[in-house]
Amino acid sequence: MSLTQNFWFLIIGLLFSIFFFLEGFDFGVGMSIKGLAKNEAERDMLVSSIGPHWDGNEVWLITAGGALFASFPMWYASLFSGFYLILLFVLIALIFRGVSFEFRSRMHTDQGRNIWEWASTIGSFCAPFLLGMLFTAMVKGMPIDKAGDISASFTDYVNWFSIVGGVAVALLCLLHGLNFIRLKTTGDLRKRALAYSKPLYWVLYAGEVVFAILVYVYTDFFTAKPLSTLLILVAIVALSVIAHVGTLLDHEKLSFFSTGLTLVGIVVLLFNGLYPRVMVANNPKFSILAADASSSPYTLHIMTIVTLSILPIVLVYFIWSYWVFRKRIQAKPVTTSHAE
Repeated sequence: MSLTQNFWFLIIGLLFSIFFFLEGFDFGVGMSIKGLAKNEAERDMLVSSIGPHWDGNEVWLITAGGALFASFPMWYASLFSGFYLILLFVLIALIFRGVSFEFRSRMHTDQGRNIWEWASTIGSFCAPFLLGMLFTAMVKGMPIDKAGDISASFTDYVNWFSIVGGVAVALLCLLHGLNFIRLKTTGDLRKRALAYSKPLYWVLYAGEVVFAILVYVYTDFFTAKPLSTLLILVAIVALSVIAHVGTLLDHEKLSFFSTGLTLVGIVVLLFNGLYPRVMVANNPKFSILAADASSSPYTLHIMTIVTLSILPIVLVYFIWSYWVFRKRIQAKPVTTSHAE
């Protein structure tokens, strides 16, 4: 593989890592709207905490898809056609979640607000769960023919590995969101987020053990790259422990950044095991290699120049926007119920 091919494989992984780090806590906050908040004022606090950021964070997923299309068109074609239904459900979840914030604020009845709050909660769970299923099914191996087309059955998409992968990603997003709530809110809501997160880490540990076992059973990661796979898995568990310690000590930033980096660790694990392939076939000779799936050298060269020119500006803007909205969200006085 050429330098630019390797560079763009890393860029795709970086874009997905940034997406899960940033949108992960958005998903977690969305999942908490109906379970954590106890009244309308607290639900308003949760929505306000991610209000300036959630739509911008989703752009990283769009950017990753666009970069995939431009740099590895064969990977894009095989992935998006083979996982069409899962990606369609992800899109539906993101749409309902996105419009729920706007429609909720325009409802004049408690019943109407309740409907869109549930839409936000369910959409915020389904999106990371389905994305986790997609990525784990992709590295497990799919029935791919020599043309790169996938002809899969239900169990190729839905199996123990993909389900555990989906649950693990959704659970990590929930914990990441609870840690973000601790960073951004005050009062009973913040205390409740702290209390809710403590027992979830034990569930996470059990899930990580099961996930590691299934990685060994369902993938070739431990045979092809035993040392790096083991080191990344150890790093994932270590980051989870650090996040747990930060929660027990009520160190908000430590918990938040550790859960975010745990999500990044999952992406690193999958991309490490995937390389130099971009799609894993049940028949190894039909696996799609990054070297064969990429655009022309000239295209990658131009894309590299543009990316290195623009990406730093985008990152500076995102850092600035989080700095501007760094203050905690204060609870508003609880009002009476809306008129029916």
